[in-house]
Amino acid sequence: MTTRRDFLIKGGLGLAAMAINGGAVFSKAQSITGEKLYVSVRPPVSERRFVSKAVEETILAVKKHLKDPKLAWMFENCFPNTLDTTVNFKMTDNRPDTFVYTGDIHAMWLRDSAAQVWPYLSLMKKDEALRLLIAGVVNRQTRCILIDPYANAFNDGPTGSEWESDHTAMKPELHERKWEIDSLCYPVRLAYHYWKISGDTSVFTPEWQKAAAMTVQTFKQQQRKEGTGPYIFERRTSRQLDTLSNDGKGNPVKPVGLIVSSFRPSDDATTFGFLIPSNLFAVTSLKQMAEISAQVTGDLAFAETCTTLAEEVRRAIDRYAVIDHLHYGKIYAYEIDGFGNRLCMDDANVPNLLALPYLGCIDSLDPIYQNTRRFVWSNDNPYFFKGNAGEGIGGPHIGYDYIWPMSIIMRAMTSHDATEIATCVKMLRDTDADTGFMHESFHKDNPAKYTRKWFAWVNTLFGELVLKLVNEGKI
Repeated sequence: MTTRRDFLIKGGLGLAAMAINGGAVFSKAQSITGEKLYVSVRPPVSERRFVSKAVEETILAVKKHLKDPKLAWMFENCFPNTLDTTVNFKMTDNRPDTFVYTGDIHAMWLRDSAAQVWPYLSLMKKDEALRLLIAGVVNRQTRCILIDPYANAFNDGPTGSEWESDHTAMKPELHERKWEIDSLCYPVRLAYHYWKISGDTSVFTPEWQKAAAMTVQTFKQQQRKEGTGPYIFERRTSRQLDTLSNDGKGNPVKPVGLIVSSFRPSDDATTFGFLIPSNLFAVTSLKQMAEISAQVTGDLAFAETCTTLAEEVRRAIDRYAVIDHLHYGKIYAYEIDGFGNRLCMDDANVPNLLALPYLGCIDSLDPIYQNTRRFVWSNDNPYFFKGNAGEGIGGPHIGYDYIWPMSIIMRAMTSHDATEIATCVKMLRDTDADTGFMHESFHKDNPAKYTRKWFAWVNTLFGELVLKLVNEGKI
């Protein structure tokens, strides 16, 4: 039984490794002069799931700016990885429809799929086929939400799942049904910016409006002002954070205006239900839905509903989630319960506290964020690890001493310091275990011990970082 946390530890890679998804063998050979030669480890063109002219042109252009051959090699492998290996595009009822694998698990997470195609948004105007593919992701996510707004991952059809025995309202279209606030935020983020960049409003169909209404309804239900709501989840498991206490309802919360997220974006259960990064993400998403409703669909009443809820959640965050830390001053807690209990930590998976500016939730120079940022990248964060290979944030999903490259990428994405950014890029470059790809996590003392050899989101995210730095003239 394969889960997102399964260890895919690789050791002793030596000089050769197989490329992802049946691709060609790469050899880190040496030239006559002894210089290392980096050969692409992408799948052969005939085996790629989608080829974008704009993406290929971008790869060539960026590589010209990268003087480090290994960094250029990694960018070429990672940036197109989502398109090369995970997208399944077709037309359904004359509308684009794109199902996106997360990688080594052939299911579509709402969060991952939106994040996987995000770095390609800026290239849509150069590539109509790419625009259609991304529109297809928006359309498919709309269909998924209409199936079940509480689900986090979906099958490509009613195929059933290895998790169908979970004690929750499973359907054959669902891969997993863990309620995570960000599962409904990421589709809004993608649709909103797709519209802003392309100018296309065709994705905002009556079905999209219905899914948006279900999103707001679900948020309100999980404010738990009138009981715990309809969602319960229990799983027979040896992992503490793979199920919920109290007959599947989770730990108690006091209704204060915040939204309960039963699980984190890592798919681990929350300790205290009000997950603050995800609540801040919800505020941003509600404002974006309000703008779409006011300017595109013309539903002014729904726009007002979204704005009012966003303001309520934001007030509650400011009142209950900003705490005085002994060493860092005012910071955001990671989780709270409304009773006065709070959890001070950060998890590597996004949304997290570190990534709030990246998601447009808060200004990167905000003093509370800056204090929080210093906290999460320190030994006072219980899931910050530092070793011989690198330093960064992990989480209980993988456990002690495993650093997620995603956290290093987010540190660079949210930094204004050139030295800090350079440190992050070098660390990412040096912890790929000579595979040419990013991984879910690596051991702090040995990057050859890593999890998930095929995790498309972090590969594409690494490509996004390099592209951003090149565009800003920072490489």
